[in-house]
Amino acid sequence: MSTLALISDDSKRRIDREIAKYPADQKQSAVMAALAIAQDQHGWLSNAVIDEVAQYLGMPTIAVYEVATFYNMYNLKPTGKCKITICTNLPCALSGGVDAAEYLKHKLGVDWRETTADGNFTLVEGECMGACGDAPVLLVNNKRMCSFMSNEKLDQLIAELT
Repeated sequence: MSTLALISDDSKRRIDREIAKYPADQKQSAVMAALAIAQDQHGWLSNAVIDEVAQYLGMPTIAVYEVATFYNMYNLKPTGKCKITICTNLPCALSGGVDAAEYLKHKLGVDWRETTADGNFTLVEGECMGACGDAPVLLVNNKRMCSFMSNEKLDQLIAELT
């Protein structure tokens, strides 16, 4: 019987599909995908889940922590139902990213890395998302990119996600 109790069988199957993309002796190459899959299952990555990903991939735990703490797409603490990441790098900042962020901070009543009282939204400042021409841009739950985010479009998005 496996000692890996936090990662579901379905998540293990998904991780195995990612591992299969690499040579047999390079399964650690699937670490980013494995962390994303574990996060999809749990909503965030606790120390215990990160430890289990390391064990499943046969990696030193510290190596998995290095990946999980380097990239801001991994949630190392619980977030709201919807994590909104707004790009504020210079091109987006000059094209309304900072204004969009300030609008959302005011509308939601939170600052960076805070979650609304109802648990629906966490607001995160993000790095370049590779869509400078579409600024301001944001990501919802690391999966859905929204472009040209005017105040009206931000209002529509929040209404849709509520």
